[in-house]
Amino acid sequence: MAYAAFRSIGAYIPSKILSNEELSKMVDTSDEWITKRTGIKERHIAASDEFTSDMGAKAAKLALQRSGIDKSKIDMIICATISPDYFCMPSTATIISTKLGLKNITAFDISAACTGFVYILSIAKAFIEAGMKKNVLIIGAEKLSAITDYSDRGTCILFGDGAGAAVISATDNKEEAIIDIHTGADGSFADLLMTPNGGSGSAHDSLEQEASSCFMQMKGNETFKIAVKTLTKDVIEILSDNNIQSSDIKHFVPHQANLRIIKAVGDALKLKDEQIVLTVEKYGNTSGASIPMAINDIYESGKLHAGELMLLDAFGGGLTWGSALVPFSPLK
Repeated sequence: MAYAAFRSIGAYIPSKILSNEELSKMVDTSDEWITKRTGIKERHIAASDEFTSDMGAKAAKLALQRSGIDKSKIDMIICATISPDYFCMPSTATIISTKLGLKNITAFDISAACTGFVYILSIAKAFIEAGMKKNVLIIGAEKLSAITDYSDRGTCILFGDGAGAAVISATDNKEEAIIDIHTGADGSFADLLMTPNGGSGSAHDSLEQEASSCFMQMKGNETFKIAVKTLTKDVIEILSDNNIQSSDIKHFVPHQANLRIIKAVGDALKLKDEQIVLTVEKYGNTSGASIPMAINDIYESGKLHAGELMLLDAFGGGLTWGSALVPFSPLK
């Protein structure tokens, strides 16, 4: 039987930094207000001529380089994004494949908001275990600055840009295999976090209405409450299903949305501070790119080693959620 192994990680972070102090000159806010409520101090912003596919391709090149797998062996690319290069088509994954020089392979996007990386990890695992693919490149990439209203204090303080990528490959060694992935959704809460976008579900009478609808909109307090409850419940279930204790987790890598949410979930699971990966202070919320960027941080800092168990946990618009038990299994 084929199993799916998490072989490598890579990320790309734009050079431009937007600090809390700078935001305080744009909207009625302050560094103290933002830090207290979110834990965010700064976020990175892509250049005007830098697209989601550019960031995704750069992260992917690094992940490929670190994987030890020749790029000609990649047989599928999946991109998780809510800020694609183009509305509807072509997919950002197809553009990334061209920028990587990869042709005639399966390439597509998915939209699961902040849970996107966990979703594409589950898809890669399924394709590999079914014997349909052998080496899958998964990418979470976001240019959220392009869909952020910088006059809306409730959202503009949260979001940043960036990309993360991983190579998932077939293995016959069960010790290397991704253990389990849970995903779920509940569309009845769709209005809590959404981008109306002028699609077929929300036609507009004027260009002005259509333009304003392209920005993210969020009901913060309601989202916070459901996020904490859902993330905690999902993690408890995946640990229980696999007879794993929270103490067995080397790296808890949650979606980096809000420090208060992360701490609330960590406390509920009785996780120690050293188990919890935090990057929200310097990157903010990068949606589908959040988890791979955080994994890349611990990899580049020398904290992530072969065989160590990661617990991924995410929650996003849809509403969507997901968790995964993933050993880091680089090729020797």
